[in-house]
Amino acid sequence: MPGDAGAVPPRIQLTNLHKEFALGGGEVRRVVDDISFSVRPGEFVSVIGPSGCGKSTMFNIIAGLETPTSGEVAIDGTNAIGERHHTAYMPQKDLLFPWRTIVQNAALGLEVQGMVKKKARATARELFAQFGLKGFEDSYPFELSGGMRQRAALLRTVVQGREILLLDEPFGALDSLTRIEMQNWLQEVWAEHSWTAVLITHDIREAVYLSDRVIVLSARPASVRLNVEVALPRPRELAMTTSAEFAHIEEMLIEVLHEESRKAFEAQKALG
Repeated sequence: MPGDAGAVPPRIQLTNLHKEFALGGGEVRRVVDDISFSVRPGEFVSVIGPSGCGKSTMFNIIAGLETPTSGEVAIDGTNAIGERHHTAYMPQKDLLFPWRTIVQNAALGLEVQGMVKKKARATARELFAQFGLKGFEDSYPFELSGGMRQRAALLRTVVQGREILLLDEPFGALDSLTRIEMQNWLQEVWAEHSWTAVLITHDIREAVYLSDRVIVLSARPASVRLNVEVALPRPRELAMTTSAEFAHIEEMLIEVLHEESRKAFEAQKALG
């Protein structure tokens, strides 16, 4: 497959993935259609596609939250369908509980896994400085800015010690300046921890800026339309977004994504 060559075995492998949902009256709707791609250990891959194409459904299958109609999901070569312990999943909204302090929110996943509260919170506290949250352990979510809330949500995600991060538009609700700051911060902590990361985003520039590879999904039912290597040097700085190499990749992705978005619009129009 394009972009998947190399001797290192994949951390994530999707093979011929399909997903259908039964609707009323015996109607069946196919959302995911024969998706195949892999993600190497330590790689940062972004997934873009038209709204409603099936990106989140695919993510839920990787995370073990949904079962595919057919196809395979393997993590480190082992069947991972329905398995939730391989990945750490961060949804679009921070979902911090307003009645819990930030450290209590951050430790929640560990507590759910059975760790004693005191130990879980002590474990979470060790990451607060690295996540730019030192001094806010006993604050409540409403006392934090949007960017700080997202860092707290990511801390809660990664404190569980899983090496695969699934990030579903984590910066979508942030203003543009905060979003840029969070992108820079994310690439720093990703590199330091050597996580394998898969990001869903509607922001093409964000996808190119953060990623080693960008996968473009087609209009629903989703299939892989494009699989593009981003051979830009790291660490990346904002000035890189004005380079000819960056612009070339961005323009290629925009062209394909707009074509798929038009298909989705025409299909929706045909349905009335």
